[in-house]
Amino acid sequence: MQVAVTRKKFVFYPDSTRVIARFLYLDDERSADIIRKVLAMPEKEVSIAISQLLRGYSRRHRNISRIFEKHFAKLAPIFDKIEVNEEDLSESQKALIGSYFTMEYSIESAAFFNPSIIENPDQSELSSEEKRVIFSFRATGEGHISSVVFRSGVLDKNNNLILEPVGKMLAEADVIKRHIYDKATFQKKLDEMQEQVNVAPPSKVDTPDKLQNQENVFIPAILEIPKEPPVQVNHTSPSFILDKLEANFTYGDLMKILVIARTEPKLTEDKLKIINQMMWLASSHYEINFSIDSAISERVIFPISSTEQKGIEDARFVKFTDENGEITYYATYTAYDGEAILPKLIKTTDFYNFKILPINGEIAQNKGMALFPRKINGKYAMLCRIDGVNNYIAYSDSINIWREAKIIQKPIYPWELVQIGNSGSPIETEDGWLIITHGVGPMREYSLGASLYDLKNPEKEIGRLSSPLMVPNEVEREGYVPNVIYSCGSMIHNNDLIIPYAMSDHSSSYATVNLKELLDVLKNK
Repeated sequence: MQVAVTRKKFVFYPDSTRVIARFLYLDDERSADIIRKVLAMPEKEVSIAISQLLRGYSRRHRNISRIFEKHFAKLAPIFDKIEVNEEDLSESQKALIGSYFTMEYSIESAAFFNPSIIENPDQSELSSEEKRVIFSFRATGEGHISSVVFRSGVLDKNNNLILEPVGKMLAEADVIKRHIYDKATFQKKLDEMQEQVNVAPPSKVDTPDKLQNQENVFIPAILEIPKEPPVQVNHTSPSFILDKLEANFTYGDLMKILVIARTEPKLTEDKLKIINQMMWLASSHYEINFSIDSAISERVIFPISSTEQKGIEDARFVKFTDENGEITYYATYTAYDGEAILPKLIKTTDFYNFKILPINGEIAQNKGMALFPRKINGKYAMLCRIDGVNNYIAYSDSINIWREAKIIQKPIYPWELVQIGNSGSPIETEDGWLIITHGVGPMREYSLGASLYDLKNPEKEIGRLSSPLMVPNEVEREGYVPNVIYSCGSMIHNNDLIIPYAMSDHSSSYATVNLKELLDVLKNK
């Protein structure tokens, strides 16, 4: 029996006018030359130049002059080298210098895809038949760098979307805070990493521009690390670094010590591996905070850590209810550094303040991890695909350490023989855990399917669609990556399943399915 799917006539298109102002790092010599040239300009010429800049860009950014000032501040090490006292400069000179180290980046110019949908924490001023929702998207721009962006709207009683106005004054996080580390906990995590053979770090740690972007910590290029992943270290203790740190330390404290350690003339291979592991671990944790006057469509989670410098991919958001009733919004995503991938976790309660941390453990080595919306039998539960082909389930006492997984689903139908995976977190229903899946078949065509699993034992399959729930139609199959529809998370509203989905990695839409009809089919399989 084929389940009826209603495709809504609503399309989320990429918008190339949505830009953020990024720090543009140049090498020391070029940077110093630009600064000298600006300082040689007459003050009147400086005033005219900055006035023209503000006139042209103040309508494109919420506070472009403040951005110029922040980017100017990142250049402090260059001023030390050329022996210029920053205090002697006028505000116009500082802003103009900052502007030469600023560039616009169009975050959605290439694609707008792989959406998930989640209930908005704010449900005020709505009727009982309405639901305010947040869509997350993978937005891709120049160089195929992916970030996470949002849209907000209200689903009415017929599940038609009333989209809130989309803001144009985009901004990265207003504040970026590195994790403050407890030495004993950091030591424990290092020990866990050394037990893992397949930890895949980035090919290099943050370059000076990225480090300055976080803490104004200027780290030279000597911190680039080999492309091979750190492997087990059996004979050397990390105490040669940790003994130099306080009981609580910051990312900057650690990096300053690692810079010195990397220049030691008698640096052994084992010590180098430990240093690389420390870089990887420390660069993976951070917090970001957005201005309270920003609309959610203006908040951009752009790559910050070296582990994600080439993209934050396919965030799967879920509303998680803890055993005490506390609600937290989590998202699993894939960090990509250009060579290696790393599953990571986003945590927020309000979509203004976000914590980012890595997902550790032996099974944290592939794409597509999706968290259950509550604990099962006292443990966190996660769907994953550790071999790139089959669906697995894992349990853990810790939300970011996952060690073992069990296979629960293999490709068996023609439309999914290449691989099968989840398309978002499981959805709890009275009849079981509803899981939207994706399957890859002939011609690398991606389709969406559905499965139902037992509530108390989600390893037990109740039913599974033998034919796809959705396949790309003639319109949806054309795009950046043809023949693909893909989703990162669905939800239930007004007895319908709401499925947002991407159309061939270009744009996105959503569809609805009658929940009872779908569950009845799955229960009778």
